[in-house]
Amino acid sequence: MHTGSTPGAAATGPAVAELLAERYGPGLAYDIIDHAVIRQMLRHRSVRAFQPKAVPPNLPETLVAAAQSASSSSNLQVWSVVAVQDPDHKDHLAGMADDQDFVRQAPLFLVWLADLSRSRRLAQQQGEDLEGTDYLESMLMAAVDTALAAQNAALAAESLGLGVVYVGAVRNHVSRIAQDLRLPPYVFPVFGMAIGYPSETVATHIRPRLPQTAVLHHEHYDTEPQAQAAGIYDEALDAFWKKQSIDHPLWTRHIVNRLAAVDPRKGRYQLSRILRELGFPLR
Repeated sequence: MHTGSTPGAAATGPAVAELLAERYGPGLAYDIIDHAVIRQMLRHRSVRAFQPKAVPPNLPETLVAAAQSASSSSNLQVWSVVAVQDPDHKDHLAGMADDQDFVRQAPLFLVWLADLSRSRRLAQQQGEDLEGTDYLESMLMAAVDTALAAQNAALAAESLGLGVVYVGAVRNHVSRIAQDLRLPPYVFPVFGMAIGYPSETVATHIRPRLPQTAVLHHEHYDTEPQAQAAGIYDEALDAFWKKQSIDHPLWTRHIVNRLAAVDPRKGRYQLSRILRELGFPLR
């Protein structure tokens, strides 16, 4: 096992080999560089139960500083975030996000936005109109920038002892959430993020991921290892669910269950139409 030598990067907590065993299952081992930041990333788990404890008052500003330190395509910075802490407002948003109670419970709920509106206003102040914001490429760029920023914020929150969970269910009612947050045209809520101190009574666990042979390709994309890797992962994830006494289909079946058919009533499956209603021409 290699050891990082960066000053101030001393690794603490569970050994990296132990974390890798949780992340991939006990049957797989990878020779990775050991470093405190890597260990922090390996410890990530989704937290859906929070303590009734306030977060520091300057947490939103801290997380946004971390988020703004992420890469930005062409330095356009086409994202924004709405911090929601008012209990009534969180309750209202939770109702539009599959009524997930952890949205209400978390002391801080962030709604991450792909935001081309700011660029358009700044251009209009210079007497210019931006044709480029009307294209799918710009929408994709803004969504990518948003995700990069949010993941930086998530890592920062976890480094402070907080727990996070992404909330894609905000896309089920995009129009209503856009109205609630008073979003101008060319702004789209990509996902939410619930943040708080993890509950001390509800255990969370590191969920296994696919073996690297399924996702790491050298020089060229290779489909050959993927079936075997998926079978290994089926076993590892099944053991994970059984350890928690949760009845869950095998992962390969979960893919089919999740993607074979969609509920057209959910806004996330009408995004093309909804985004146009929100002002994105999507050429």
